[in-house]
Parts: sequence; structure tokens; C-alpha cells
Amino acid sequence: MARKPRRADTLPDLNEIESEMSQVRSKGKFRQALKGTIGTFIVVAALAVIVAFIFLPVLRITNGHNMEPGFQPGDIVLLTKNDEVNNGEICAFYFNNKLLLRRVIAREGDTVEIDEKGYVKVNGEFLEEDGYISEHALGQCDIDFPFRVPAGQFFVLGDNRDYAFDSRATNFGCISQEEIFGKPMARIYPFNRLGWFGF
Repeated sequence: MARKPRRADTLPDLNEIESEMSQVRSKGKFRQALKGTIGTFIVVAALAVIVAFIFLPVLRITNGHNMEPGFQPGDIVLLTKNDEVNNGEICAFYFNNKLLLRRVIAREGDTVEIDEKGYVKVNGEFLEEDGYISEHALGQCDIDFPFRVPAGQFFVLGDNRDYAFDSRATNFGCISQEEIFGKPMARIYPFNRLGWFGF
């Protein structure tokens, strides 16, 4: 049964006061719950960002085609911090304050040779590279072969051999283990190329 409208000059009865107070209490509880939810979300998001930055940094490949066809400009890659890399693995490292990806081809003491067609030998044996390069090329190369990798260093090459700037150039050189930041763990963008990288 509908309640009759109260005249402006009459006082509210007890039921009306209790009803108004109940509504006010409900609004207060809703606001409090909403504030608590938003606060929790902000804290969780901040923790996720901190954990990701410390343990799983993200690299966006902004320019260059050094690691094509496996990595394209615009790819976003999740890294794992790890400076232990083996021949054939891709590592992330800083060069001129930029985080780069290159493939480790040889380690300290190894001897590297690259012929005029771009075929690579390590310690006298040709590398099987058809799984990750599109074509062989000598590229930007001004070092003398055979080249012996210095102690504590890694000889790295980009997968796009005709284009890549890497250890074949004297102004790039080999990289040290201290410079290695990590290894790619997964591609998280673009969504049609999501995938995990094997180690």
C-alpha cells in the first residue's frame, strides 16, 4: 500500500526516520566498500608493476630489424633476468643505453669465421642456422677472421644478417657477461604472435 505524501508542515513519523537512516547507512556502506575495492586494486596493480619490473622486465622492440624474422618492430617481449647464456640463445643487453636483443654465437676462447657468403664457422664447424635466419650475408663486417673471442666475452649476431649491427663491427664488438641483462621468455604482443621462447 502506497504511503500518503506528508504535508510540508508536519513532522516525519518514526518509520519514516528509520527508513531514511537505513538508506543513509546503506549508501555509506556502499561508498566504504567501493573505496576499499579501489584501494585494494591500486595496491595489487602497483605490486604487480614492481614485481614485473624487478623480475620480469618488458622490452618493446621500437626500431630496427636486427632480429627479423623472429622479432619484428612493435613486438613486446617479456624478459627473464638471467646472465647465463649458451651458444645459440638470444640475450638482452645494454648497448649505448639501449636494451638490445642478439643471438650468442660463440663464447670466450671460441674461434669464429664468416665467409664472404655469410656462412658462420665456430671452432672449424659450420653452424646450422636455417631455423632462425632468413638468409646468409656477411653484412656490416670490418673484423679480421679467424676471430678469437676474448676472455669473459660473447660474440653475438643479429638474425637479420644483412642488416644487423653486431659483433662483426669493431665499433660494436663482443659483449661481456656483466652487460647481459636477461633472456626473452615470451612474446606478449601482438596477440596473434603470442608465444613462449625455449631456452
